Amino acid sequence: MLDAAFIDELASSAPVPGGGGACACCGALASALASMVGNLTVGKARYADVEGEVLSSLGCLATLRERLVALVDEDARAFEPLAAAYRMPRETPDERAAKEDALQEALVGATEVPLEIMRACVEVLRECDFMARCGSRMAVSDAGVSALFAKAALQGASLNVLINAGSMADVARAEAYRAQAERLVDEGTRLADAVYAFVLDELGGAAT
Repeated sequence: MLDAAFIDELASSAPVPGGGGACACCGALASALASMVGNLTVGKARYADVEGEVLSSLGCLATLRERLVALVDEDARAFEPLAAAYRMPRETPDERAAKEDALQEALVGATEVPLEIMRACVEVLRECDFMARCGSRMAVSDAGVSALFAKAALQGASLNVLINAGSMADVARAEAYRAQAERLVDEGTRLADAVYAFVLDELGGAAT
């Protein structure tokens, strides 16, 4: 069942898939695991009063999962022009100028895709929080794992934003990207940590 081809390609020296694609994949796994919690909840008499909300959450998670899977390929496509720009010659002043123009243009797409991954992961975390608190108690640990996966994907994608923003000549654009990433990390981390603490408490542990 595991897509070993993707993992093997990720492990190779090929430039894509890379960290961004891996984050999108991890976010999709988080969405899938949260969906599992919901699917284990639907139809159970004990949770009849929240079944409508669970079904709604499952719909959101399915959309997010589809989006994150698509972002695996979008991240690879966004990196291609960036890689091509780095390979451009820079022997003459004209070549250097052309290379810099191509690089700056490519950096925008290479930054916006991981930001989209981050946004999707924050949405996944909102659903994880709901599933942890309202889903089947038998799967509460899975809701916690889902939140941890989404948090890792969120933070990982933020690193791609930061490295690309750091190469931008447009300081204002770079700062705007950094600010967006910081807000998403702050929001997502709070959600993930709250879910983790809740799940630990449900399991009789102590949040650290």
